[in-house]
Amino acid sequence: MRAKLSGADDRLGAWSGGLRKRAFNATATVLALAGVALTPALAQQAPAVAPPPNSVPLTFGMNADQASAVLGIPLQYVRGRPGDELLLALPNVKGGALSSRSDGLYLQFRRGRLTGWKGDWGTIGP
Repeated sequence: MRAKLSGADDRLGAWSGGLRKRAFNATATVLALAGVALTPALAQQAPAVAPPPNSVPLTFGMNADQASAVLGIPLQYVRGRPGDELLLALPNVKGGALSSRSDGLYLQFRRGRLTGWKGDWGTIGP
């Protein structure tokens, strides 16, 4: 025959069961978070597509003709002596007369080679 549990033993059994449940929930939560942290961030991966055919970037050392061909627009003289000059590439914006864009790209050449460039997005220039 089985002896009846006293009140103290009954409370110990209830406490032990609650502790087991909490430990199980905590372990499951830790494992789930570890699994999420170790999976790759799929939204941050670049798509596996080929670049457009005319996506040759500007590189240091290009001459003015090469830079003009890469950008697809003619370069306008701003200042400087031949070989050491500052040229401006203004995009050909097709649109209404009320839309004025001035996002030109200034190209610095030294000894006939491209040494730097800077975009200008704030002023209406030449």
